[in-house]
Amino acid sequence: MRKSLFVAPLLAASLLVGCSNPTSIVEGERPNKPTSTASPSFSRETDPKKLDIPLTDVQAYQKGTKDADGWTTATMASGGEFKWRTLNADGQSAKPDTTTVAWGAAQTYTDVPGVLTFRGNNYRDAPAYGTAEISDKKLEIVWTQDTGEVRGEDGYFPGAGWTGQPLIVNWPEATRKAMFDGTEYEDKDLVEVLYPTFDGKVYRLDLETGKQTKEPMEGTGGFKGTGSIDPRGYPLLYAGQGLDDMNGTEVPFRYRIFDLIQNKEVSGWTGNDDPARPRNIPESGDEPENIWGAFDSSALINGPSDTLIEPSENGLIYKAKLNTKFDAEAKTVSVEPELSRMEYRTPTSKEFGIESSAVAYHNLMYATDNDGNLICWDADTLAVVWATAVGDDSDASLVLEEEDGEVYLYTGNEVDQRRASGQNVTNLRKFNALSGELVWQYDVPTSAIDPSSTVQGGEFATPLLGKGEISDLIIYNVAKTSDAGLFCVPIVNKCTGNWGGTLIALDKATGKPVWTRQLADYSWSSPISITSTDGHQYGVFGDSAGVLHLFDPNTGEDLSTLSLGKNIETSPAAYGNMLVLASYDKKIFGVRVS
Repeated sequence: MRKSLFVAPLLAASLLVGCSNPTSIVEGERPNKPTSTASPSFSRETDPKKLDIPLTDVQAYQKGTKDADGWTTATMASGGEFKWRTLNADGQSAKPDTTTVAWGAAQTYTDVPGVLTFRGNNYRDAPAYGTAEISDKKLEIVWTQDTGEVRGEDGYFPGAGWTGQPLIVNWPEATRKAMFDGTEYEDKDLVEVLYPTFDGKVYRLDLETGKQTKEPMEGTGGFKGTGSIDPRGYPLLYAGQGLDDMNGTEVPFRYRIFDLIQNKEVSGWTGNDDPARPRNIPESGDEPENIWGAFDSSALINGPSDTLIEPSENGLIYKAKLNTKFDAEAKTVSVEPELSRMEYRTPTSKEFGIESSAVAYHNLMYATDNDGNLICWDADTLAVVWATAVGDDSDASLVLEEEDGEVYLYTGNEVDQRRASGQNVTNLRKFNALSGELVWQYDVPTSAIDPSSTVQGGEFATPLLGKGEISDLIIYNVAKTSDAGLFCVPIVNKCTGNWGGTLIALDKATGKPVWTRQLADYSWSSPISITSTDGHQYGVFGDSAGVLHLFDPNTGEDLSTLSLGKNIETSPAAYGNMLVLASYDKKIFGVRVS
């Protein structure tokens, strides 16, 4: 949970000690460089009943034993026991909705062109859509849109922050006409940007011009995570509230569903309701208080089963049967969510919250949490399938990959709960998604100079899974791996200035470094790759100094940079040669890659 990202001003120079900024790139071996860039084949199957995997076929499956209170207890892959149960609307143990929910290959998540959820699909491996004509290797601001800010007891939040990825969608004709009847966009082949931001608004912009397509929708509470557009092309936006203090006014946490025809919120549910089993259970064993009910995860919607699944920071995983009705001719859309919920506990459970966005392989879903757990659960029954410890808080979303008949997960943790003990290392890992076995682990030393800081170090950015000419690589962006440019006052145990970072490409098969780049300014921004029309890959990420980097993912070297004013925590999305992202400069930027 990051409630405050405010960084104090520099103290008097006479009190400070500084360090230099490393910017070097170290090259390693690259034994598995691809000789072909052809895309692998995949099945077009989308019927959940045909895609559903029996849990007994999952090697790591833990059936467990059930007690009278509805808790099922099983053994974690890493040792110790975990338990879980499903809850009804009154917070009592109950059977969940058992609608079969299963996703197909990532390429079948949606037929609608664009980036409709965080990292594009259920594998979280497609933050860019289409190809781009790239020759000059330059970045250029084409348009901007001003946004607002939020101040309150919990901190200062300008513009947009982590994860804050925009959504980009080329609407189906029938949906577009229903939304924009009688306007200039009714007959335009519109590619629209939808962007929930800190100020509690959802901005709607024409990707081509940056012009507002409709007035911003008001969400009341501020957004920190990334929303989701209905993958069926329905005019629905799903977005979870991430802030509950709006300029001194308390706004209870809520998951919000917006009707894009009426341009307003029409449904949702609270994150602070009494039945929820939220964070921070007291050591006395008393029932927990509702402390933090944010929704930073970007939901996955399974169109064929009309179901949404959304983990929350209150410690619950929600399954919503949406009961969606869309009539394009009548220009109406509606949802009536029916909720099931699952809660779980492990030996390290204390914070009880998920900020990462879940990945899905058929009916198997995966996420990491604030207590240092990797959890696999069944989307049909909300049963936990297997669980393992990953050592510390892990907010960055996993990436899933199918390769040679196997299924893998890539993840990394932070240096958060371990800071006090001096275990200052970020663990980058590859797991087998079906057996739960660790394939490899690579450790990156991570600074923890200021234990009081709310801005932790480690892996906050979702890794970039290489494709095409970089299909042998997985690229991680690790924050605060050096004290470059950092100034500390030992007397008061406070530091300010710049922490450096590490951008590192690992060989997917071995976990060994192919190249390692030291960054002068750390980054929480998830790197993306854009495919050029000639087949080459180009990487993009932002950093805490407000610099947007266009880099060669084969080497880690910058090709071009562009200042967006202030800290870029957001993860960019791309459509063709257009990038969209926001910064702390209280602006949304449309950036062309040429």
